[in-house]
Amino acid sequence: MSEVKLATETRTEFGKGAARRVRREGKVPGVLYGHGTEPVHVTLPGHELLLALRTPNVLLSLDLGGTTELAIPKAVQRDPLKGFIEHVDLLLVKRGETVTVEIVVETEGELAPGSFLVENVLNTLSVETEATHIPESVTVSIAGLEAGNSILAKDVALPKGTTLATDPDAVVIQILAAQAEEPAGEAAGEGAEA
Repeated sequence: MSEVKLATETRTEFGKGAARRVRREGKVPGVLYGHGTEPVHVTLPGHELLLALRTPNVLLSLDLGGTTELAIPKAVQRDPLKGFIEHVDLLLVKRGETVTVEIVVETEGELAPGSFLVENVLNTLSVETEATHIPESVTVSIAGLEAGNSILAKDVALPKGTTLATDPDAVVIQILAAQAEEPAGEAAGEGAEA
């Protein structure tokens, strides 16, 4: 779990025009909320935020004019064509507080010999964990599995201090037998005879 420090400014102008001005300056408009407080509209440095968000479930340490707040990204809006960040929603957290987040499921290992396909039914798992110790991902071994085998959410080994929030009986990974395809010419020939 990485913690990234960002210098943040509060903003008083709202709307499309104000947001465009903020983006032209290389910054990102955002809103900080949580713990029953009033939402705080902020401006964050664009490049530093982009780099920070490359880490899943990053913990942001925001310097708000002398006070430091901890937050995690809750929603990130990106430009659909260019990919730059247009707006970010940040959720206030405290050290020791439990939060529910999505963590990425990664696979490792080799399947049993044969033609099998690995289907990732769930790419992420919803877990409850301490806000300052959010795991980036969880690794599942598929070594030796054959067609028909599956791994359920309750079978995934989670890091210490992390509990499963997803349905325990949800299928995470499923192993399928590869289907041989008929050559296109043979299928067309059978259709002509019929």
